[in-house]
Amino acid sequence: MTSSLPDYDDLPTRAGLRAAWDVWGDGDDVFGCLNLLTPERVAAAAQLVRRGAVFALNWSMALPDPPLFGRGGYEHEVTGTGTGHDDVLHGWNTQSSSQWDGFRHIRNHAANAVEPGTGHFGGVPDDEHGIHHWAQRGIVGRAVLADIARWRDATGRPLRHDESDAIDPREIAECLAAQGTEVAEADILLVRTGWVAWYQRQPSEVRNRLGDVGEFKAPGFASGEELARTLWNMHIAAIGCDNPGVEVWPPSQLTRAEYEAAREEQQHLHEVFTHCVLLPLLGLPLGEMWDLEALAADCAADGRYECFFTSAPINLPAGVASPPNALAIK
Repeated sequence: MTSSLPDYDDLPTRAGLRAAWDVWGDGDDVFGCLNLLTPERVAAAAQLVRRGAVFALNWSMALPDPPLFGRGGYEHEVTGTGTGHDDVLHGWNTQSSSQWDGFRHIRNHAANAVEPGTGHFGGVPDDEHGIHHWAQRGIVGRAVLADIARWRDATGRPLRHDESDAIDPREIAECLAAQGTEVAEADILLVRTGWVAWYQRQPSEVRNRLGDVGEFKAPGFASGEELARTLWNMHIAAIGCDNPGVEVWPPSQLTRAEYEAAREEQQHLHEVFTHCVLLPLLGLPLGEMWDLEALAADCAADGRYECFFTSAPINLPAGVASPPNALAIK
């Protein structure tokens, strides 16, 4: 695949780390890799619709229960009597279920230490980023599915969904090759680990244990610069996964105490948590806990792992994250 974009190792550095802040031209950039979704590419992606089969990718807002990573659950109040009702959500966290991580979610502390106030993608001030920018533009294009779970099962190496089972980033290409799927510049990469389906089979005692942040473990891509290099060099517009964090959790082989120490130091956190590179330095939107089960079953049945993709994040001014409100159409 040819591209006008630089390879990861050719990107300029910021605070000693590769960064794509100047790739999209001058000015404050709030879109990052979403800039690849041009009108021409959207129109081409629309031609992928053949059967009109629609797959909704949002998981239930009530799952996981309890929420992960110490986030609180919401209370759903239905107000009104008689002929009309309203919904009121108390304590709703936009990252408690299927989500896009927006660029306000995480900053790079090393970059911020060099230029205070510029740790978020593009050097845009914290409160000038927001999911509303993505909502007003929409996220539309061609998506391809890498069904890592099904492929790993076929190779005799099934993923362990209750363990920190790290997926080597090189396995993305191996899985796609086995499927006969090609990734083009500006694609949205969907990755199925099978975690959502696994979670839904678990009894309440297992779900409660997963809600303890000190005990929680989940499969995902091995954290580190190789993950950043692999995803950037694919020149995708975004990645959406069905596991809780895209990368493995905990995000390194460190003990919990060592990880917390890295968080305290902050400037070294990127070495163990690739989120701190993917979002604030490379501008790659990350989708987590998407329900890819029905789409994956259909792709396996017809051997076609590409689709037309749409996502309409909520238009929340200065919002940190959003449910994807994503559809895959074949």
